[in-house]
Amino acid sequence: MNALKVLRIGPLVSIQDQGRPGQLQQGVSRGGAVDLLALAEGAALLRQSADLAALEMAGMGGLFEATGPLRIALTGAPMQASLDGEALAWNASHQMQAGQRLEIGAARRGVYGYLHLGGGIDSAVMLGARAAHLMSGLGRTIALDDLLPCGPDQSSETGLGLTPEDRFQGGTLRIVAGFQSDLFAADVRARFAETGFRRGSRANRMGVELVSDGAGFAAEGQLNILSEIIVSGDVQMTGDGKPFVLLREAQTTGGYPRIGTVLPCDLPRVGQAQAGTELRFDWVSLEEGLALQARHDAQMKSLPGQCLPLLRDPAHMQDLLAYQLISGVVSADADPFA
Repeated sequence: MNALKVLRIGPLVSIQDQGRPGQLQQGVSRGGAVDLLALAEGAALLRQSADLAALEMAGMGGLFEATGPLRIALTGAPMQASLDGEALAWNASHQMQAGQRLEIGAARRGVYGYLHLGGGIDSAVMLGARAAHLMSGLGRTIALDDLLPCGPDQSSETGLGLTPEDRFQGGTLRIVAGFQSDLFAADVRARFAETGFRRGSRANRMGVELVSDGAGFAAEGQLNILSEIIVSGDVQMTGDGKPFVLLREAQTTGGYPRIGTVLPCDLPRVGQAQAGTELRFDWVSLEEGLALQARHDAQMKSLPGQCLPLLRDPAHMQDLLAYQLISGVVSADADPFA
């Protein structure tokens, strides 16, 4: 079985997929990749299912060596990447041969980059998923000398590129009201949408702190709120009225009041925000939110049709003779209408 061997690795790199639904009653949130759109983009570039596991790299990648021929794709936060010293395009699929070394450096924008393998990463399944759930102790981060084995690869196509949706520079988060929204006075909810926030210094796979100037956002009777079920996207207020947007490994219950829930399609914008990135909230109705999410889901399904062949510089093609550089040639003596 072909695999990537880990020769050097960043501190917060783990195997992730779409997570494990249906475990809330066991005290385990769904987990999975912070940027699900990046999973879909990698699947499209490799012509495979978005259910397969990939490597999630927070801020920094690593150095990997192929034990045999395999296909890779790079998506999510753009990072410095090279294969045997030659620069690689991000948001693209590439071929690796046995012994070649892939180096992935620091993120240029955003936080979470993703390394996909043809056939996915064939790691152990735990509670129905391969994803490491770091906060609950399911799985672990990747370590030096680990092997990342490829699953069965049903395709051979590489050299595809994709223009990604830009979710690495903050922007507007659409939010819908929830069961606890009415605990916040109407003027507090209005001020919340009028306030400009910045991503704070506290952020991980559980959630992201948002900071702003001015007063906090307190709920009425917030000290008497009972603990209730929590889902990713909930915007929870701390005792001093500071919002946290909860992400994939959020706790399953909590007593802090929640002003609303960010649409799932906007959560990659939160997770990919670097410290200091500006974010705002925009209230939408449940009907509007469902329509926006449906449109996003349809766009994700259309990603394979958006992948196009990479344009490559012949000067950087080490295997130049393997490419068809001339096509559509006809004979000067032939009848073009025959």
